[in-house]
Amino acid sequence: MDALKRLWSALSFWRLLAAVVAVIGIWATVIRFTQGLGASTNLSDQFPWGIWIGFDLLVGVALAAGGFTITATVYIFNLERFRPITRPTVLTAFLGYLLVICALLFDLGRPYRIWHPLIMWNTRSALFEVAWCVMLYTTVLALEFSPMLLERLKLARPARIIRGFTVPLVIVGVLLSTLHQSSLGTLFVIVPEKMHALWYTPLLPVTFFLSAIAAGLAMVILESYLSARAFGRRLELDLLQDIARAIVLVLTIYGIVKLQDLIHRGALALAFTHSSESFLFLAEMAFGVLLPIILFSVPQVRRDRGGLFCSALLVVLGLILNRLNVCITGLQGAMGQDYFLEPGMESAYFPSLMEIAVTGSLVVMGCVGFTLAAKYLEVFPKTPVGAEAQERAAVHSPGWVGWLTKGALIVLAAVMVEGAVTFDFSSFGGARAEAAQLMSAPTNRLVLRLPPDLAYPSSGASPGAVAFSHAMHVDDEKPDCSVCHRDAFPIVRRAGTVAPRMHWSGEEMHDGRRCGMCHDGNISFSVEEDCEICHAEE
Repeated sequence: MDALKRLWSALSFWRLLAAVVAVIGIWATVIRFTQGLGASTNLSDQFPWGIWIGFDLLVGVALAAGGFTITATVYIFNLERFRPITRPTVLTAFLGYLLVICALLFDLGRPYRIWHPLIMWNTRSALFEVAWCVMLYTTVLALEFSPMLLERLKLARPARIIRGFTVPLVIVGVLLSTLHQSSLGTLFVIVPEKMHALWYTPLLPVTFFLSAIAAGLAMVILESYLSARAFGRRLELDLLQDIARAIVLVLTIYGIVKLQDLIHRGALALAFTHSSESFLFLAEMAFGVLLPIILFSVPQVRRDRGGLFCSALLVVLGLILNRLNVCITGLQGAMGQDYFLEPGMESAYFPSLMEIAVTGSLVVMGCVGFTLAAKYLEVFPKTPVGAEAQERAAVHSPGWVGWLTKGALIVLAAVMVEGAVTFDFSSFGGARAEAAQLMSAPTNRLVLRLPPDLAYPSSGASPGAVAFSHAMHVDDEKPDCSVCHRDAFPIVRRAGTVAPRMHWSGEEMHDGRRCGMCHDGNISFSVEEDCEICHAEE
């Protein structure tokens, strides 16, 4: 009985939870590698990227961005005051990239071919660049981490040699991390017709990079706070306040870029359509961008340990929501609006229990790895005796700070659960049924269903309304919708439907970028000929 009591006292809630998650993760791993993706995931040919890409890869890489940001601050910009948080930041980044590689092994249909990019070069592929940058940057992080291990093994000379190459390693790491942080956004630039317009933009590489910097810096605050609590170390509050100010700057730039992009593409109105997509987009921007900017701009919040932690957690959760929206939410609707779906195709996706278990076990592995490294390696600077008590005594923040920041986290958590549980799949479920009817029963040959004629009212100096017929503009032998819809009339989703953006003036419609592209007198009749061909008299 005494032994059981000692065992129970040695365990904590978090250790028990970690053990349970690890066991379930091991079970899911066995199923994944013995029975394949079909038996362990809810992925399909129509939706091949799920939570293992959206969370494990996209989020994992972004949260590790603090590694190159802080090391560049210390070794390139020579801001030595940030050196105390360099080692834990590098450790966090190194573990993050190792877990990303593990996640890729789960997601790849044939994981034993993960080495193929080393010898099979496809230099036109964004994935090729991402693969090489991740491999090289993981190597750089391993070298930056190695002095901690070498010092533990009392190998002073090798550790001194590697420290001599720290600055070149940091420069290479900054270049590599910048390349693949943005290239992960490039992966989605190639699907303009499949992604919801609230998230699709040619600027995805830019927004991915900016949001990764903000989340990486926020992760530094989280790691510092949790380490101080777990290991009884001093919290470098003055440094974290400066990092919070930097987050405000980065998030402001990110928010301005997003807003201007939405306005330029005419997609801002989609954020207020009362759809599931608009709900999740507004939650992402409000709780992950706007609210952290406000909180971190308040001195009382920056000086409060709990306020810093909760505000940084909002940034991290906002990034998680953004990456899942890009990878999952933004593509859900397009799966149901595909005119070429076969009968019985299922495009709705929600991660299986095994997918969630694997993701949870990877997070547990990262926490355990950090704990072991902090325990046995010299990751943190030595804390002066009594420094932690002096710090706690020096910080006095008003009670509203804690209520505000914790309340914001609770509301965001509720929003994320609401979005995950009640995502409205019905908006495109009917489209799947309609698409199934497009099949020719005897041959299963795909048949193109054209939208009904569109009516555009006249305005200004227009001689009359325009009735547009898709049937008159499609080659029956080789139909190609991309001729018009790739550039001239890009498609956006509006409240569960698809529609071209029609906000150009009459002169713009006539020029060579719109109708005049084909109606030039050579391919088809010129827009300068009889106006009544297109415009009905009023």
